[in-house]
Amino acid sequence: MGDAGVPEKGIRIAIDRGGTFTDCVGNPGTGRMEDDIVIKLLSEDPQNYKDAPLEGIRRLMEKFTNTEIPRGKALDTTKIESIRMGTTVATNALLERKGEKMAMVVTKGFKDCLEIGNQSRPKIFDLAIRRPDVLYQKVIEVDERVTLEDYAEDPARNQTKTDAKHTESENNELVQGLSGEAVRVLQRPDEAKIEESLKQLYDEGFRSIAVCLMHGYTFPVHEALVGKVAQEIGFEHVSLSHELMPMIKLVPRATSACADAYLTPAIKKYIAGFEAGFEGGLGTEATKQASGEKAARCEFMQSDGGLVDVDKFSGLKAILSGPAGGVVGYALTSYDPETKTPVIGFDMGGTSTDVSRYGSGRYEHVFETTTAGVTIQSPQLDINTVAAGGGSRLFFRNGLFAVGPESAGAHPGPACYRKGGPLAITDANLFLGRLLPDFFPKIFGKNEDEGLDPEASKKLFEDLTKEINSKTGKSMSADEVAYGFIKIANETMTRPIRSLTEAKGHDTSKHRLATFGGAGGQHAVAIAESLGIRQVLVHRYSSVLSAYGMALADVVDESQVPESEIWKDEDDKVKKSLGSKIDELKQRSGKRLKEQGFDDDSVEFEEYLNMRYRGTESALMIVRPSESESKNNFGGDNFAFGKAFVAQHEQEFGFTLPDRDIIVDDVRVRGIGKSFRGMSKTADQQLKEIKQKDIDQSRAYSTSDVYFDGGRRKTQIYKLEDADVGDRITGPAIIADGTQTIVIPPGAAAIIIETHVVINIGDSNSSNNQQVSIEKADPILLSIFAHRFMAIAEQMGRALQKTSVSTNVKERLDYSCALFDSTGGLVANAPHLPVHLGSMSTCVRTQAQIWKGKLKKGDVLVSNHPEYGGTHLPDITVITPAFAPVGKNGEEEILFYVASRAHHADIGGILPGSMPPHSRELYQEGAAIKSELLVHQGQFDEKRITELLYDEPAQYPDCSGTRCLADNLNDLKAQIAANKKGITLIESLIEDYGQKVIAFYMKQIQENAEQSVRSLLKEVHKRFEGKDLHAVDYMDDGSPIELRITIDGEKGEAVFDFEGTGPEVYGNVNAPEAVTYSAIIYCLRCLIDQDIPLNQGCLKPVKVQIPKGSFLSPSEKAAVVGGNVLTSQRVTDVVFRCFEACAASQGDCNNLTFGFGGNLVSKDSKDGQKEQVKGFGYYETIAGGSGAGKDWEGTSGVHTHMTNTRITDAEVFERRYPVILREFGLRAGSGGNGQHRGGDGVIRDIEFRIPVQVSILSERRVYRPYGLHGGEDAQCGKNIWVRKVKKAKSKGSGGEHEGQRREDKEDDVEQFEERRISMGAKNTANMQPGERIIVMTPGGGGYGRAGEKSQVDLKEDYEKNWKKGSLANRLAEWESSS
Repeated sequence: MGDAGVPEKGIRIAIDRGGTFTDCVGNPGTGRMEDDIVIKLLSEDPQNYKDAPLEGIRRLMEKFTNTEIPRGKALDTTKIESIRMGTTVATNALLERKGEKMAMVVTKGFKDCLEIGNQSRPKIFDLAIRRPDVLYQKVIEVDERVTLEDYAEDPARNQTKTDAKHTESENNELVQGLSGEAVRVLQRPDEAKIEESLKQLYDEGFRSIAVCLMHGYTFPVHEALVGKVAQEIGFEHVSLSHELMPMIKLVPRATSACADAYLTPAIKKYIAGFEAGFEGGLGTEATKQASGEKAARCEFMQSDGGLVDVDKFSGLKAILSGPAGGVVGYALTSYDPETKTPVIGFDMGGTSTDVSRYGSGRYEHVFETTTAGVTIQSPQLDINTVAAGGGSRLFFRNGLFAVGPESAGAHPGPACYRKGGPLAITDANLFLGRLLPDFFPKIFGKNEDEGLDPEASKKLFEDLTKEINSKTGKSMSADEVAYGFIKIANETMTRPIRSLTEAKGHDTSKHRLATFGGAGGQHAVAIAESLGIRQVLVHRYSSVLSAYGMALADVVDESQVPESEIWKDEDDKVKKSLGSKIDELKQRSGKRLKEQGFDDDSVEFEEYLNMRYRGTESALMIVRPSESESKNNFGGDNFAFGKAFVAQHEQEFGFTLPDRDIIVDDVRVRGIGKSFRGMSKTADQQLKEIKQKDIDQSRAYSTSDVYFDGGRRKTQIYKLEDADVGDRITGPAIIADGTQTIVIPPGAAAIIIETHVVINIGDSNSSNNQQVSIEKADPILLSIFAHRFMAIAEQMGRALQKTSVSTNVKERLDYSCALFDSTGGLVANAPHLPVHLGSMSTCVRTQAQIWKGKLKKGDVLVSNHPEYGGTHLPDITVITPAFAPVGKNGEEEILFYVASRAHHADIGGILPGSMPPHSRELYQEGAAIKSELLVHQGQFDEKRITELLYDEPAQYPDCSGTRCLADNLNDLKAQIAANKKGITLIESLIEDYGQKVIAFYMKQIQENAEQSVRSLLKEVHKRFEGKDLHAVDYMDDGSPIELRITIDGEKGEAVFDFEGTGPEVYGNVNAPEAVTYSAIIYCLRCLIDQDIPLNQGCLKPVKVQIPKGSFLSPSEKAAVVGGNVLTSQRVTDVVFRCFEACAASQGDCNNLTFGFGGNLVSKDSKDGQKEQVKGFGYYETIAGGSGAGKDWEGTSGVHTHMTNTRITDAEVFERRYPVILREFGLRAGSGGNGQHRGGDGVIRDIEFRIPVQVSILSERRVYRPYGLHGGEDAQCGKNIWVRKVKKAKSKGSGGEHEGQRREDKEDDVEQFEERRISMGAKNTANMQPGERIIVMTPGGGGYGRAGEKSQVDLKEDYEKNWKKGSLANRLAEWESSS
């Protein structure tokens, strides 16, 4: 804990104010660990003290000075050198929505940008869509606008040069932004109007505002003007987005500015109250003014793992303040710079489990994370809260064991807390003897002086065991049930840990696990084993490691500026330009650190460039390679950012794009004021030096019966303080002290060293390949396999997203991955796109029959044809069989299949984007692949797939082959790689359990889903008193979809009969049968309203009858592109109408495409030869309103039912394409009125800057989304072309100039006027520069009669209190792309 660069003064205090406890570590100034004093107290104890950190400091000062200090007396700072603190004040204000009343100021047309967000819904199967509330109470729009002059997808790569700086925008339309990009000023703001709007806000009581204007990251002039006016009016806090985080993306930057304006005032109030508890001031300024006598340094931990002076601590950077200390703590105590073994941090407390990683000797930062539903753009440590910790509740649901996501919290807490709480993980550990009441604080009961209550846990486990045995016919013991829950909890936590490390291209087994937090020691070894980790480190201070981390941390100063340079390894001019920007940032940062008392010797810098390949949005923050890295890896090049980017891209994504430019998006410098000089000896050095010896068992504190795999075993309990350095304690054993319990299972051994308990895990292969009975399903194993199968599909999805090139897969997440049994029946489908759910199985089953007995190991199939289980042609499915040996002759048979389906940006046809609104025949929609070998015995057949995608579609009239063949090939390879990942993962499962067990549980998991659907159908039959369910709805062309559902209430079976549905259409709303199956499986899963495995079993009790020749079962050559994205939504509406589940949602995807180019017949060609015209294509789907239901209101501006893809951020949209987004907001009043209102649609107004071909493919432009039970219908959508039309020349204009001949011949100039033309539901137009398309999407229907009392049930989102981090971002992508 020794400081460097700071004069020695005295007592140093480090504090972590957590959710339940506040931990304090104090040192008298010696820096020696043995002199530390540790205090733990409750964070909330209003009867005894107002503020826990102040109380902790008071108690420490009493101990250090040996004098009694009365409560409430101001503390003397003369003996204190420094106070360092992490706090949950910001996080709690965010979770509880108790921040400052604030308003947002945004560019005109974007007032709803945060309400719409990325337009996806958080949970795909929730009909009652609940998105987090916005933080602001009011929005002010400013009539100002700038845009970027050039666009990234320009095939000609034009770059506009301008000498005018952004500060000279008053007199120039075209200026250079901070990023070096040319910025066009379209509309300057009116200062007087801004003042008027802000004064009105001020008069309404607002004192804090957030300002975020379009492209403010590179053109801050207009934001600065708003800030200046606000300061003059007297606003106390103004957050300007370009000052907080000058990075592209309007929505995350605006959210960040709002979070800062919402939280910083709350933090300032807290700090003012904290400072009032001291005599003398706190912080750098105070120490300067008081010459250091009556003042102490005071620093707060930021989310990025660095400390900042108390005066500079802000809300935006405070959100992970507490957990960041823990990461610093384990990073500096568990990582050895010599051995370089990376460490995974596992922090399991009572209310949350945090996971992070530390490797390469530096912290891993992310720039977009989610906390309490708020996505924030700011450098933060990559800490991910993955579960609810020891408080995770235990359930037996639908025949499966489930842990969480509900939490028992601190009140009432687990059953053993003596407050009548439910069963939780803590109870399971207590019941099994893994948690010792003797070592747990006695803070329970009426008088808060009793220990844990084992009897309460025991009774509830015995009751639950009886229930499970009666439902399953098994005869499990309460021990087996409790241990089953422990195994499921470990499985639940292992999944995100694995995804966190593997998503970055790291192998979990090559790490150590550093565990801390109160509950970590009970689960660490089991979790390490699951991850293939062989060593666990538990610091002696592990229960107060966050506070200890504060004491070890460095002071940090971050600076960042936007950039747009194209990196070239051989271009010295670019390197010089970037180098000078880095130097400028270093000077600024160094100056600020010097002001805080650091000299040159104790200041270090990390230099970064944020880099990406052109055409992608997957930027990587690349640190400048160290001297040794440059020498070893980059030929001594000490500015090898480009080479380092390529190497990291290869590691993280598995590929590089050598033919693409590398773009530099940002320049960043992290200045570090070093205050920690390293531990005297690392854990590795200590392990080398100590002499290990088995501990004398007579020193055991006691012996207890503890449950491990297979039963209870006599287990020695040791007190940590009774063990000597070098003692080896072999499992089974428990090591405990007053704050933690470490479980050492059989096969593991703990070694005590000076700073840690090191647990080595033996070779446990023997325990895994257990003999599992396949006579009857074991509910614990069934639950584990449900997790494992789903994890495989999820990891396939991550592999596909990582290695794909196209925007559709990487950013819009338009893909799905799944696992199938040997017949092609769905076993597990990661919850990606609903429209793929049932249809992929149809595809795999069809291909399995076609190729029966013909496939060999290494073969991969490809198909997209609607007759063969496809949905629409851009969705290409790649299928890989997995073989297993049978018999003794080495013969192999297919045990299962894996498949991945991805939406390709273009596969040819009559229009760019392959989503033509007016296709009549299938060939017009692009390449149609029935069944082909994409890979033959390991060889990728590039020649054949190129023929299929590029040559064959171009042979049809007016058609082109694919317009982006390179992307198609890359994405197909990514799909192959994703499938390979799935097969590898299942093979390792087979190794553990054997193929018979895997095949048996694949079948059992399908039966489990089948039973859930049967129960649902029985319940519906009862509710409707045995009557048939019937509904009909219409496509905009009048084609009916009619459905009658007849349910057998005894068996729980149903017939879905579509008799009465209209005939095949000479258009493209025909839907292959697979689409209807997808819609039905999606609807059934929504109606069950519980987490069940999604697989073939869901459809087993259902018989679907679709009339042949109807537009739900069209002929082989029928056009189908609209069936997948439009008809699927109407089928969903009809199914839900039958069940009376909810009013109709927008019933549409609003598919918009634009672009130019392709391999088309040249105008000059006499022989019909085609030529390649370089261009681009863009495709998006646009949100609308969701339908209301019996206890929920509809949600506005959200994707519904069969799709959930994200929208491109407004700033990225304008950077990549030649467009101006004039408006993207909610369409007020478009939702249906009722007892519960339907959600509103949106308005999306796009102006084009070059000539492009624009297509819209939509529905619900004629028939309105229905209301239910007296609720009103919603408004239809509209598609408007704002066209520039030549004005008719008049014969004379009258007035004083009539008859005069004007010199300038103005009357010869063509004049244009704007006309608004309806495009109908499906159309294509060639739009000219300055022309616009305005898409107004439908709302959702209302539910119940208007005026009746609302029955809205605000159900709690159990995960909102703990799910956070960049993984939460990714999981949100999954559940929503889900």
